[in-house]
Amino acid sequence: MKKKVLFSLLMALSVFFLASCGGTNNEQAATNTEQEAPAGEAKTVKIAVSPEPHAAIVEQVKEDLAAEGITLEIVEFDDYVIPNTATSDKEVDLNFFQHEPYFDNFVKENNITNLVKIGAVHLEPIGVYSAKYKSLSEVQDGDEVIIPNDATNGGRALLLLEKEGLIKLDDNTNLAATEANIVENNKNLKFTAMEAASIPSTYQEAGLAVINSNYALGVNLNPLNDSLAIEATDSPYANIVVARTEDADKPEIKKVMEALNS
Repeated sequence: MKKKVLFSLLMALSVFFLASCGGTNNEQAATNTEQEAPAGEAKTVKIAVSPEPHAAIVEQVKEDLAAEGITLEIVEFDDYVIPNTATSDKEVDLNFFQHEPYFDNFVKENNITNLVKIGAVHLEPIGVYSAKYKSLSEVQDGDEVIIPNDATNGGRALLLLEKEGLIKLDDNTNLAATEANIVENNKNLKFTAMEAASIPSTYQEAGLAVINSNYALGVNLNPLNDSLAIEATDSPYANIVVARTEDADKPEIKKVMEALNS
């Protein structure tokens, strides 16, 4: 898959940040030809993805991989938990749905030791949405603000709200910030944390909601046009591909990562 094809796809899905990020560690070893799979040996790789836009992105590389003898089987999940546990438990070989801070926190909290990042693909900016307001300047005293309830995306939401001047945190470099880290809240905003996947279906009831782009796309919200505020391009939250450590150097795994970065 060519970068321009991936870019066009993401633009069509209204994701306007595309950063084909150079991976580290294992994906850089993809040039080690001594570990290439024998010619004619067919392989199947199962990859867990979120429906939007990850499934569409991965779909674009299936044909190229098939030409190299690799069948890519796409398995869609609607949450942020099962893809990692399914990868760890060998139900799938790879997953592609999360950013690195979330992955690092998840494996630490769940004591998962057999997963590793093998590369980064693109950035999906998180955004602030409202069914009540056209501008953040309209936000009223005491408004409810819905944010994701997982540690990394919750902190990510608070950092964006601080950048927009709605709150002040004690440390604006703390990616794991929580409500306890808010030191100024002049509008007395009331924060409600819920599962990220549930926010798009309930955000109309609150003054503001911070929504991940893949879930916004799922309810036809355009991150570029519909958000009141959105992350900058220097965000550290590029989406990554994860494999089991024992499989990270397999030729077919490297070829999938190479295709996503090509």
